[in-house]
Amino acid sequence: MDKALTKNIDETRGPLDYQGYVAAGGYASVAKAMEMAPRDMMALIKEAGLGGRGGAGFNTGLKWSFIPEPDGGPRYLVVNADEMEPGTFKDRLLMEQDPHLLIEGVIASAWALQATTAYIFLRGEYTDAEELLLTAIDEAYAHGMLGTSVNGSDYRLELYLHTSAGRYICGEETALINALEGQRATPRAKPPFPQISGLWGRPTLVNNVETICNIPSIVLNGVDWFKQQGLGEEAGSKMFGISGRVNNPGCWELPLGTTFRTLLEDYAGGMREGYSLKAFLPGGGSTDFLMPEHLDVPMSYSEVGKLGSRLGTALVMVLDDKTCPIGCIHNLIKFFSHESCGWCTPCRDGLPWVEHMLLEIEQGRGKREYLDILKEMTGYMGPGKTFCALAPGAMAPLQSGLKHFMAEFEQHIDEQCCPYKHDHQLQRSA
Repeated sequence: MDKALTKNIDETRGPLDYQGYVAAGGYASVAKAMEMAPRDMMALIKEAGLGGRGGAGFNTGLKWSFIPEPDGGPRYLVVNADEMEPGTFKDRLLMEQDPHLLIEGVIASAWALQATTAYIFLRGEYTDAEELLLTAIDEAYAHGMLGTSVNGSDYRLELYLHTSAGRYICGEETALINALEGQRATPRAKPPFPQISGLWGRPTLVNNVETICNIPSIVLNGVDWFKQQGLGEEAGSKMFGISGRVNNPGCWELPLGTTFRTLLEDYAGGMREGYSLKAFLPGGGSTDFLMPEHLDVPMSYSEVGKLGSRLGTALVMVLDDKTCPIGCIHNLIKFFSHESCGWCTPCRDGLPWVEHMLLEIEQGRGKREYLDILKEMTGYMGPGKTFCALAPGAMAPLQSGLKHFMAEFEQHIDEQCCPYKHDHQLQRSA
């Protein structure tokens, strides 16, 4: 596999400045993109099969193609850098280690969309990324890659960095657009979709950081090259990461289709001594648990989907055998409950109720009837039952937890305590 996303990353050196980035071949895709008609470039990205790297995996070029032809008014490209999915840190790595790659991807993408203005909507806590991006944006303006004459052409593009006040709901593209407009961050009804009526009622495309960072390599190397970077039917490389009690937690660029076992054992160095794998969330906190027998499954959107989970952001969260699964699920639901925008009743009222029942079970005050209620709630807040995907995502670890860890749920209730905490106490006393 040829590295497309991390080829310039050297953490001992830090990110390249403009001159260093250009010397390494940077910004070459801008000129090549601008030799193509915008619709031809959209077709190129569609044919390459680049799936959105924010979690959904939807074909990026197809998403772009829904934008109408220019009518003389403003059009917008928005980069979603509000990385708040629990367990996910891939976009931060890309922005902090190679900010010019993101800017190059923005310029090439904006050309295809004929966007006049672009925004990077950045998570407010990412202060290092903010400083590095601002410096890189200033350098790009100073060298004519942004502004009134992009790369010496008559194409104009303004790029702004917007730091978010910070809410998980801003990962939903229409809530992000509302926040960017200065409104309350709540999802909008669709249709109309943002490609037709987005930011300030104008055509808008919202794409994830990693998605945009893939654009330069596709433009430069072509469709066949990109398809060859994957190990199966899905094209390209992907940022894969892992956290939890492993020897070497981190994030790596690997081919789509790499197995979970390869990530865990070859890159993360396996489980720490004294711990074994109990389960794992394959793509952040809003995905369904997978079990040790799934380690040899390829990390691709389709293969993980066949198991009833999602690849999501492809950042694996490991649950070890000494960590309480009910406590883990409660912690995730507590986060999602806090981050609910309150726009729809199932999410606003249902998540706090679920969080309360899980806390009662975890602290030894649970009742058997809670388990039936929790199962019902996973249906009430499932796909299609809420205004956006926040609550259905929150239900993913719960519904799979009820499936895989029912014995632990029942043990908490029957023994009126968390057995894992008892084990920890014994270990400490020993």
